[in-house]
Amino acid sequence: MNTILAPVDLSELTPRVAAQAASLSRAFGAQLWLIHVAAPDPDFVGFRTGPQYVRDHRAEILKQEHRDLHDLRDRLRAEGINAEALLVQGPTTETILQEAADLNADLIVMGSHGRSGLFKALVGSVCEQVLRESNVPVHIVPAKESGDRRG
Repeated sequence: MNTILAPVDLSELTPRVAAQAASLSRAFGAQLWLIHVAAPDPDFVGFRTGPQYVRDHRAEILKQEHRDLHDLRDRLRAEGINAEALLVQGPTTETILQEAADLNADLIVMGSHGRSGLFKALVGSVCEQVLRESNVPVHIVPAKESGDRRG
């Protein structure tokens, strides 16, 4: 195993996903790629961009996501992990799968928030979509830690 791709959403689940991916990277001596798929620009998905303050706000969000992602990469590097970070915009599932192909990933490590009910029925799960469509193995990190029985 040479390359591990770890999509992260910068949520409370991200540290657990990064820890699992780092552990696997260390065990296999693999390159670890952290990827955060940011929402596409409004123009990309067919919406008008609106006033300048909307564009400025979106730019600030992207800058913060970029900083957070690179901070995570730097923490992993400090632990001796060969880590790189990518922030890309686009449709989440398709972008993850394309990056996995482009990087020739041997494994995808990603989190599952464990949503159910109406949200899952209407929106679906990125995790499920990646599992269904991926050509490489996918390691899922659950939202709840082992022994965590809170709802």
